[in-house]
Amino acid sequence: MMERNGLVHDDVISIIFTTSIDLTSPFRHLRARDRLGDIPLLCASEINVPGAMAKCIESCCTPTRPSAWRVRHVYLRNAQSLRDDLPG
Repeated sequence: MMERNGLVHDDVISIIFTTSIDLTSPFRHLRARDRLGDIPLLCASEINVPGAMAKCIESCCTPTRPSAWRVRHVYLRNAQSLRDDLPG
């Protein structure tokens, strides 16, 4: 997401990650921590919704500059179906 949007470390204030409840690793954020260093990260689980997409990770970052608020979203595999209102 950062590469696609031209963001670098100093452009990001914080990042929130949410995961579907079937992803149960106790330290889901460690790979991001290794890559992003001192950017504050928060990890949470989505609520259990019957029929929700499995094995899903979502992230949201808080950028430091106004031009970065127009984020180009990144969807892998079947995740595009989460936002069928957006062009593919």
